[in-house]
Amino acid sequence: MSMRDFMSITKALADENRVRMLLCLRGQELCLCQIVELAGLAPSTVSKHMSILRQARLVEGRKEGRWQYYRLAGRDASPAVRRAIDWVRKSLADDPQTARDAERLERILELNPQELCESQCGHARSRTTGR
Repeated sequence: MSMRDFMSITKALADENRVRMLLCLRGQELCLCQIVELAGLAPSTVSKHMSILRQARLVEGRKEGRWQYYRLAGRDASPAVRRAIDWVRKSLADDPQTARDAERLERILELNPQELCESQCGHARSRTTGR
């Protein structure tokens, strides 16, 4: 692993919101709107956090139409990335915030993702246009 890769990973993991977002991707792919709902942050803020996680190669993303999806880095990830993800998961397995996020995510997954995304877009528009 290079120093650059190491610094990229540590930078990505140095923010509680990014770690929470990383953990919510355990075993599943999520739409950005689902991550926004979980984090309770503005879509642009979540996008920036996800971009940092992606630059560190901790997550992978794909675009499908208007929607952006994320998942944990897969088997093709470097050993350092796989170890970092494993370390985060094991270190926070018993953390109360992690448990609350898991429960909240279960409720979010019951919602229609398209309606969730559209409602967030509407809220973002009303914040920026005053409508």
